[in-house]
Amino acid sequence: MSVREFVVLGTASQVPTRHRNHNGYLLRWDGEGILFDPGEGTQRQMLRAGVAAHDINRICVTHFHGDHSLGLAGVIQRINLDRVPHPVTAHYPASGQKFFDRLRYATAYRETVIIDEEPVTGDGPLARGSSYVLEARRLSHPVESFGYRLTEPDGRRILPELLARHGIKGPDVGRIQREGVLNGVTLEEVSEPKPGQRFAFVMDTRLCDGVGALAEGCDMLVIESTFLDEEAQLATDHGHLTAGQAARAARDAGVRHLVLTHFSQRYSDPSEFERQARAAGFEGELTVAADLIRVPLPKRA
Repeated sequence: MSVREFVVLGTASQVPTRHRNHNGYLLRWDGEGILFDPGEGTQRQMLRAGVAAHDINRICVTHFHGDHSLGLAGVIQRINLDRVPHPVTAHYPASGQKFFDRLRYATAYRETVIIDEEPVTGDGPLARGSSYVLEARRLSHPVESFGYRLTEPDGRRILPELLARHGIKGPDVGRIQREGVLNGVTLEEVSEPKPGQRFAFVMDTRLCDGVGALAEGCDMLVIESTFLDEEAQLATDHGHLTAGQAARAARDAGVRHLVLTHFSQRYSDPSEFERQARAAGFEGELTVAADLIRVPLPKRA
C-alpha cells in the first residue's frame, strides 16, 4: 500500500532549542523518500523518528546556510555506512557546489554508495519519478535559495457503474485502462478526471513570485514562518516570512493543508503561529510543525 506522509525531523531556525532540533524533513511518496534540508542532528532525529538511511532516495537542499545543510556530512556518511542498495540523488543550488563538496567529504570514510549530484541552476523541472515530477523555483534570500515542488500527473478514476453500463468487467477493465479504448468504448466514457497530488517545500525566503508558483494548487505546502507578524520588517530584512505572510500566500494559492515550520528561538508558544495564520484568512487544514510528528498528505480528491 502506498504511503504519502511528511515526517518532521526538526523545526528550529538558526538556533536550536531544547524542544526543537535544526531543520530536517522527510517526504515519503509511495516507495520513495525525499530528505529536505538536513541540518545539524538530522541523523539522530532520523533514529528517533524511525527513518532509516535506506528510506532516502533524494536529498533536496534549498540553500547553504548551516541550519539547512550541516547535517549533510553525517547523513551522507550514514548512507555509505549502511550500504544503501540504490543510488541517491542530491539537488542543491549550483552556486553552493563548494559547500556541498566540503560537506560530502568533511572527514574520511569509505564510499560504498553512488551519490548522483544534480545541482539546480534555475527554475524548472529537475527529475521525474515513477509518480511525480520534481521542479525548483528561485526564492528571495541573502544567499541563493530554491524551493521544491512535486507534481503527480493527472489521471482518471474508473467508475464501476459506468463499467457495468458498458458491460466491461474482469481483465477488460485493465485493458481499457492501458489502451484507452475497448470495443468502441473510450476510457473517458467509463471514468472521471482524477487530479494528481501536489506538494511544495518553501524555506528561507521573502515573499516573491517563486513562493506563489510553488504553492499554487498544492495539497500540502510546507513553508517557513520564522517570525510572527509583529516582526515583519525584521523578516524582510533577513529574507524570511511571518506566519501571516505564509498563510496569505497559502490562501491565495488554494492550498489544502498548510504546514508552518522553521521557528525563531525567540518564540515559545506555537499556538500564536496558528492564531496569526487563521487571522490572515487561511481556512484549510493547518499544522504548526513540531519535531518528530508525521503529517499525512490529504487524500486525493
